[in-house]
Amino acid sequence: MIQWKNLRTRLRYYGQYFPLTLNAFVVAIALWLCFKIVKPAEPVKGEDISSFKPLILLMGKTALWFVVALIGFSVLTTFLCWLHYLWLRRRHRYQLEFEFRPAEKNKGLWIETLLRKARRPFLGFIKGRLFYDDRHMTDKFPLASNKRKAQQFWREGVAGKSRILLPDIKEYAINGGAVYFEDMLQLFSLPVIQKVKGHFYQAPDQVQLHEKEALPRKTEQTDTRIDQLRKVEGEYLNYKGFEGGDDVRRIVWKVYAKSRELVVRVPEIFDPYASHVYFYASFHTSIRSGQRHNDFAAEMLNYYKERVWTAYETLTGREWEVRFIPDQQLQVPEQLNGAAFVQRVISNSAWHRDRELTGYFEPRYGSVLCISSFNDPAEVAQLLDQCSAETVVYYVKLSDTFRTFLPWTWLKRLFLLTPEDRLKRIRGRWLLSPLRVQLIRREKEIERALQNSNVTVGNI
Repeated sequence: MIQWKNLRTRLRYYGQYFPLTLNAFVVAIALWLCFKIVKPAEPVKGEDISSFKPLILLMGKTALWFVVALIGFSVLTTFLCWLHYLWLRRRHRYQLEFEFRPAEKNKGLWIETLLRKARRPFLGFIKGRLFYDDRHMTDKFPLASNKRKAQQFWREGVAGKSRILLPDIKEYAINGGAVYFEDMLQLFSLPVIQKVKGHFYQAPDQVQLHEKEALPRKTEQTDTRIDQLRKVEGEYLNYKGFEGGDDVRRIVWKVYAKSRELVVRVPEIFDPYASHVYFYASFHTSIRSGQRHNDFAAEMLNYYKERVWTAYETLTGREWEVRFIPDQQLQVPEQLNGAAFVQRVISNSAWHRDRELTGYFEPRYGSVLCISSFNDPAEVAQLLDQCSAETVVYYVKLSDTFRTFLPWTWLKRLFLLTPEDRLKRIRGRWLLSPLRVQLIRREKEIERALQNSNVTVGNI
């Protein structure tokens, strides 16, 4: 299955270099049939010839030759514009310029593009696409607008703005692109390879959330006062200098051995101040590698990321500062901070087996924990035994990713309606997937562990 998928990706990648499109073969057959129709047939002896038949044939020939001339002129200008851009690229090294912007109200990204000094064919098109992650390609996007500099008449080039929707919420590495010159009927698609590179990421969207109140568990600053006294174990409150009357049994001899200063351990106190809510989201799973990297797992990962981001974004609207603690090492630009940093971290996170849940979450400090059906039920139960009612656990039931009216899905496929995305393509297969049985069993065990615990449970 994987080999066939890779072969299909390669064929699609290399097929773009073939200049003829399917439209060319369809139009060629249509024109051949039209010429057969308008070609005058040899008269049969004794047959009456209508006086209007030659006129109708002449009008048909005139219309047909006009259409052929129009299409031919469009094809000719397509080749000329293609050659002109090849000359521009060779002389001025012009490449496709692009910039990504988030689509605020829709899924996906807006891509703004510019091809300097290029010219569009007569009634034709200029389109572009980007290559990412080893021969994967975006859909073609049009460059249909003339761009001019402010207060200048001459064109700067051909520009476009399109929305592209990629399958996964993650960071993509661009390793090339292409520009295509096409005629009015898109009979020819003449490619020009673009040596462009860059990175962009598709961010998670927000979904509906039934919020649970989360309060800080650890004090680092005394800037924000709270109404309810809370037990605090902040590091700077754990020790104080030794004074007369202090219990010598609380002297910290390790500190004395290092600094030669007598300090005593301060017992847990009630403090009227709080500073941060620590937010944890586990992407750990113990399932097999093959199940962790298939299409089902990819869609469940997107589903989980959207709900983790929603929980975080909802909490940031409160009075507390929320600190996100990632469970894996990720390369994120240093200039990002706050919500932009967290969104990038969540987007780049993936299912892994490196850092287990019990070694990741700190029950003493963590206020919010997000877990999924991919977490090990035994490990979840072990961790919940260490948590109190002050811990908010958001449980994401991954089987809901494929929740739909299945007969309707099969009915649409029966009438050969093309699925819009990968999620709709694989929904029908989910019912027969071995992973489904395993996941439902895990979900029942995790739900049982949550019911038997003292934590505050929220479902997304």
